[in-house]
Amino acid sequence: MNNGEFVSYFKEEFFIPKLKSKKKKAVLEELIQPLVNKKLIKSQKLVFETLLNRETLGSTGIGKQVAIPHCRTLAIPEICIVVGVSEVGIEFNASDGKDVQLFFLILGPPLDESNQYLPILGKLCERLRKKTFKDKLVKAESYEKFIKLLAKG
Repeated sequence: MNNGEFVSYFKEEFFIPKLKSKKKKAVLEELIQPLVNKKLIKSQKLVFETLLNRETLGSTGIGKQVAIPHCRTLAIPEICIVVGVSEVGIEFNASDGKDVQLFFLILGPPLDESNQYLPILGKLCERLRKKTFKDKLVKAESYEKFIKLLAKG
């Protein structure tokens, strides 16, 4: 997957530069909301419950103040990514015990024809390994700056 393909999955209307929520469940609901507003989700409740079930398998807080809540669900027709930024950080049971500032919600159908769900997850994890990169993403004041940084990797 090249950089152009990768960043094409990110949309400005699914970018939340200042999350309001302070708790894990509320953050998940806030991340789902833009997809509900665009009528891309058939069942908000199903997606929320699927994400909560996924979290019981192990937190999607991958460390370095990053979380990538994700799931496959019949409630969505195509891969969608919602990005949320918390200035203060939110307790999310992350692997390193630190509060999370940067969230990437990834939802996809059980079978996506382009088969990009796992490559997107992998590319995101690869890019977010460096804490300095994550810090730059959190400080990006606009979607344009955020996406330019993400494209550079």
